Amino acid sequence: MKSYSDLIEQTFYFPTKEFRVENNQLLFHDVNLMDIIKEYGTPLKLSYLPKISENIQYAKKIFNEAIAKNKYDGKYTYCYCTKSSHFHFVLEEGLKNDIHIETSSAYDIPIIRRLNETGHFSKDRMVVCNGFKRPLYLENIANLINDGFKNTIPVLDNLNEIAHYHDHVKGEFKVGIRIAADEEPNFAFYTSRLGIRYGDIVPHYKEMIAGTKAKLKLLHFFINTGIKDSAYYWSELSRFIYKYCELKKICPDLDTVDIGGGFPIKNSLGFEFDYAYMADQIVSNIKWICQKNHVPVPNIITEFGSFTVGESGATIYSVLNQKLQNDKELWYMMDGSFITHMPDVWGLNEKFIMLPVNHWDNPFHRVNIGGLTCDSQDYYDSEAHIGEVFLPRTDEDETLYFGFFHTGAYQESLGGYGGIQHCLIPAPKHIIISKDEDGNIQSRLFAPEQDSEQMMKILGYGKS
Repeated sequence: MKSYSDLIEQTFYFPTKEFRVENNQLLFHDVNLMDIIKEYGTPLKLSYLPKISENIQYAKKIFNEAIAKNKYDGKYTYCYCTKSSHFHFVLEEGLKNDIHIETSSAYDIPIIRRLNETGHFSKDRMVVCNGFKRPLYLENIANLINDGFKNTIPVLDNLNEIAHYHDHVKGEFKVGIRIAADEEPNFAFYTSRLGIRYGDIVPHYKEMIAGTKAKLKLLHFFINTGIKDSAYYWSELSRFIYKYCELKKICPDLDTVDIGGGFPIKNSLGFEFDYAYMADQIVSNIKWICQKNHVPVPNIITEFGSFTVGESGATIYSVLNQKLQNDKELWYMMDGSFITHMPDVWGLNEKFIMLPVNHWDNPFHRVNIGGLTCDSQDYYDSEAHIGEVFLPRTDEDETLYFGFFHTGAYQESLGGYGGIQHCLIPAPKHIIISKDEDGNIQSRLFAPEQDSEQMMKILGYGKS
């Protein structure tokens, strides 16, 4: 009977840049996962920090190459979307690469200030403030600008927002405008709820920005599907750039476009996406439209969240038990929960790369993976590339470990890190993996598994 290793090698181009097998055990970026499991146990989440810097440098490289190839006069700037992961180790790793930050909440601003206090983020770096802004967010942005963070750019999401900055910001300040793009044809509604309508942008600029202490520096473009090679994407991007050209002719301060909705991340061993081609096409299309309209090309900002941090993450479990519930439905019960640990799987039907950590030489069979909560939706039964899940067979005296990979973005944000989860399933321990100056792999415990005392305190059962 064929082994699990045979199955993978015959189905995909394997090994890959990220994954290889040695002594029937899986290595993730050359990290022996069984060593991590032996030291820390499961369930666990891990963050491989070097991958963050690698992806940032790769995006910078392909955009700068596209700019050089197309003789494009503008500059490229990389922004990290903090909403993908707010952890300090993510921001600190990213900021080593001379990047800037995009925020979406009032509570992002104290993070900016703390990073500045610790020397990780200087006041001249760019802070792009997106999102619909409640009073505290507006107040925090104005205070940030007044305190010398002069490259803080609030992106106007509605027609009333700029009044606050006029009233509370001292001296000149920069602003952007988010354009309300049309959603994909199969979406539940036609136009995004966020941003300002195309028809309102020029009148709003003339009435509320032109001739004031506000300087319109950028237009922001965002569609939910992210950057992909589709007729819908190119149509919406072109429409956006034509609006930039129209506005540029009456607004000399405007010199930047901010392209939100980032690159996709690998969610399958069969994933294919030509990142360099897409960067080249974005740059060449912008240049062509600007030349056609006789306006200078803009500087380009991209906002990459999942692309920055997603592929650095993994979530590792062990199989607690096998249950054959009828003639053909075999369940592997794991020591965790999709609902609490990986809410993208449960709530958004996201798929991740799933691979066993050990027993690659064992025969394989089809399984369903069951989580620990009592909810009927706490399961995983299909991969991104196939409608089934296969894992190695094991004997009673063998423990199978398996992992979901590229889970570094949004899981803690969606799941409510450190809070109360369904069926009081505890948050797993979190391990940080980095490299020292000599390139040696190092691991450390960032946070232990949530314990009962923490939960009791949250629920109001603290000691009197």
